[in-house]
Amino acid sequence: MNLHIKLKYIIKYLPLVLIGLVFTSCQPDELGEGNGLIADNLDADFTINEVSDANNTYSLNANNSYISSSWDLGKGAGFISGSDAEEVFFPDAGTYTVQHKVTGIGGASAVSSQTINVATSDPIAGNIVKGGKFENANDHNEWTILNISASGANWTFNDGSATIVAGGWNQQAIYQPIEVIANKKYTIDMVVSGDGNNETWFEVFASTTAPTQGNDYTSNVVMGLNTWGGCGTGSFNGLLSSVGCVDNSYSNSRSNEVTFDTSGTIYLVIKCGGNQTPGITISNVEMRGSN
Repeated sequence: MNLHIKLKYIIKYLPLVLIGLVFTSCQPDELGEGNGLIADNLDADFTINEVSDANNTYSLNANNSYISSSWDLGKGAGFISGSDAEEVFFPDAGTYTVQHKVTGIGGASAVSSQTINVATSDPIAGNIVKGGKFENANDHNEWTILNISASGANWTFNDGSATIVAGGWNQQAIYQPIEVIANKKYTIDMVVSGDGNNETWFEVFASTTAPTQGNDYTSNVVMGLNTWGGCGTGSFNGLLSSVGCVDNSYSNSRSNEVTFDTSGTIYLVIKCGGNQTPGITISNVEMRGSN
């Protein structure tokens, strides 16, 4: 009887014992010691070629000796998953550091980088706002401060952004002239952020009406924030086209698109004011055309 019970348990657990022995025999003593579990020959190099029939467009080509591939195009977005062949478009003039990151077996990785120099902005999709990144004094000088109230509201230029602080129902704006083409569609946008603003308005205008010092500006609002309208309150950070709640006077709808009847100079005006406005910060101001 006892022998029968012991044999039954041995037969029952024998497959598990055998599996354990096989699994143990397959485990390496150390990871990465020539057993192939960590790649040691990753190649992240790539070539760059201009696409002949497309403006400011480049083809990026790498080998395929890895598990995953990602690219950083030098536009501030960081690494984004991709393939070994990518076609990329740079609408704005500038110098871009393109990085290619590859990941292999065991999580090993390698990075290679090259520089692309874009001489001129694309005439259609290029950003026609000057100094929209607020990166340095040259960018700051592209903007003129429009003093609407005598005091109580002030724009300041930072490294990479501009900030407006206001109180006591005062307001101030910044603006610049921009050349546009008649009946061409343009989109306007920027990154806006803030926290703790109350009784505040923030408006973006695009109009042929020239600003004048000491006077309010109200001509052709395109988009904005308004705490009475339900946006610009609390903590926010994002594209104005997404977080804003002011209708476009050109279309009477929520849109950041504009067109102009005649070619020539228009004025991009960014105005903010309020009773309790501890700060709204903007960066990456853009105005781009499309077909």
